[in-house]
Amino acid sequence: MRYLSFLALVLAIANQASAAKRKVIIDQDAFEGPGMQPILMLLQSPDVEVLGITTVSGDGWQPEETARTLRMLEMIDRTDIPVYGGATYPLVNSKELTELREKRYGKLGYKGAWTETWPSTDEMSRADYHGPDVIPPFAEGHPSIEAAEGTAAEFMIEQTKKYPGEVTIIAMGPMTNLALAQRLDYKFASRVKQLCLMGGTFNQPLFYNHGPFALQRAYSPRMSFNYQWDPEAAHIVHTSPFPKISLVTSDASVDIFGTKELLDKIASSDSKVAAYVTEIAKVGFPLWDEVQAGAWLEPDIVTESNTLWIGVDTNEGPNYGAILTWPEESAPGIGERPVEVIYSVDQARMEAMFTELLSH
Repeated sequence: MRYLSFLALVLAIANQASAAKRKVIIDQDAFEGPGMQPILMLLQSPDVEVLGITTVSGDGWQPEETARTLRMLEMIDRTDIPVYGGATYPLVNSKELTELREKRYGKLGYKGAWTETWPSTDEMSRADYHGPDVIPPFAEGHPSIEAAEGTAAEFMIEQTKKYPGEVTIIAMGPMTNLALAQRLDYKFASRVKQLCLMGGTFNQPLFYNHGPFALQRAYSPRMSFNYQWDPEAAHIVHTSPFPKISLVTSDASVDIFGTKELLDKIASSDSKVAAYVTEIAKVGFPLWDEVQAGAWLEPDIVTESNTLWIGVDTNEGPNYGAILTWPEESAPGIGERPVEVIYSVDQARMEAMFTELLSH
């Protein structure tokens, strides 16, 4: 009898611990190795249950991103996590329209999967341009497993119906999958616990002397890539009834990079995750999405934020895709939502979290 009572207690504690885990869907445009690092931070966090990973074109093409994500899960023995391919193209925007705007209004600093040439002055390299139907060779090899059946939007809808009010979506790339989910199911947004976004620059002078990586943020600060790739999707998301939205700006990560010192700390571990990161990491790469993940994992690392009402310019012209912001009393009232805008984090704590999670 005493044994049965003990067993019941153990099961109760286990169930409570499981129930306490924060449920999350990771929506990411993970092109090349560094894009996997924020995913790994969330996978490695002991109080987080990753329901699945969804991919969307942005930094790279969705089919390649999906394959890279599957290969990463294989290499760290986490094939229990499903991966769902999402949107390959924006809702309206296109490479041709983007190039036409460049002829009219000037060159963009960064175009993601549409980037054909990389600045010769940039210390970072980028894989050669290719179309969406090409999955190039990977240094780590191609995956032997396949993506789950169904689409990213369908998976998001399904999981928020299964766990209404419990699922956070951390969207690290363009918002096409989110917009599709909302248009397929108008109650989708209201079932999401929290939506975490990444993008925007609000302290322009910070970026003047940060090299080619920061050119667009320095001189066209409201033209954030995650918004500019698919402005219509971003507009849909920012006018949908998500109960809570946060936006981690580029300002928050302006001085936070994957330095040799940080990556060497990870490399000193003999874990599978550390071995994977050591193989795919790029020294000096900005930790944009890692800061986004960190601000959600440990909200008290945020040192500066405020609430703004946010919209997106979808008018065809030089500001197509620009982020629009207002205080509540000035907002136009066309469905825009309040957003917690995060401007800075505790750099030392963020770096410590990054190395700790990726070393185990």
